[in-house]
Amino acid sequence: MGYTFDAQAARDGLIRQLQELAQAQGFSRVVLGISGGKDSTVTAALCARALGRENVYGVMLPDGEQTDIADSRRICDALGIRQREVNIGAMHEALKTVTDQKGDAAEEGAFSIPFSRASDINVGPRLRMTVLRYITQALGARLAGTGNLSEATVGYCTKDGDTSCDFAMLGALTSVEVVQVGLTMPELPRELVLKTPTDGLSGKSDEDNMGLSYQDIHLYIREGTCGKPEVDAAIAKREKGNMFKRRMPPILQPFPEDEDGKKQP
Repeated sequence: MGYTFDAQAARDGLIRQLQELAQAQGFSRVVLGISGGKDSTVTAALCARALGRENVYGVMLPDGEQTDIADSRRICDALGIRQREVNIGAMHEALKTVTDQKGDAAEEGAFSIPFSRASDINVGPRLRMTVLRYITQALGARLAGTGNLSEATVGYCTKDGDTSCDFAMLGALTSVEVVQVGLTMPELPRELVLKTPTDGLSGKSDEDNMGLSYQDIHLYIREGTCGKPEVDAAIAKREKGNMFKRRMPPILQPFPEDEDGKKQP
């Protein structure tokens, strides 16, 4: 028998768990970044149901100009959550300036930093996380993670960026399941739950950038195979290569263990 998913039960279970976590840790407010995509949309709705819309703070974080920021505002308005926009464009440019990203000659004895598109792309998520952490602490709140299991599995996320949070609302759900949960909440605009995920930079969809479909990743995770051996192998390779993003940093041990497994003093 194949894997079955009860979206309503999953929704209610996540809401209940967040309520229990808030009670155990003694917090009532939650901050999250609102990108306009399905993950932050569904996360915001779950948080609002769990803690009350007045306790959810949605932060829009465009990097310069964001063409779909109207979607972000629409989500905040539809849910009635508190909202604020912080443009990180100037911070991004300042970082490149002070770190000599253009590769100009450095002072004698120092090294130059060549421009790296991959490094530059990841600046956005890391600056957003810095802003979100600042706001979260100032409000005495907790930071909600919006990433899903599919993206974590293949490493389509930024370490110290969107992987950093106080709790991962959707971390146990695949991208396909996130959509199914979102469709159980009528307060969310249906078209935004079904919106094609994009990186907001290249004009390409996330699936184009990954070279993988979310459906194939979902089947690989839940069924053990998507039915295409070459795709399974590609997903498995990415999962192994990006596991460091999902784990705490290793603590290197200065002393080897003896034959009995005891550490030498």
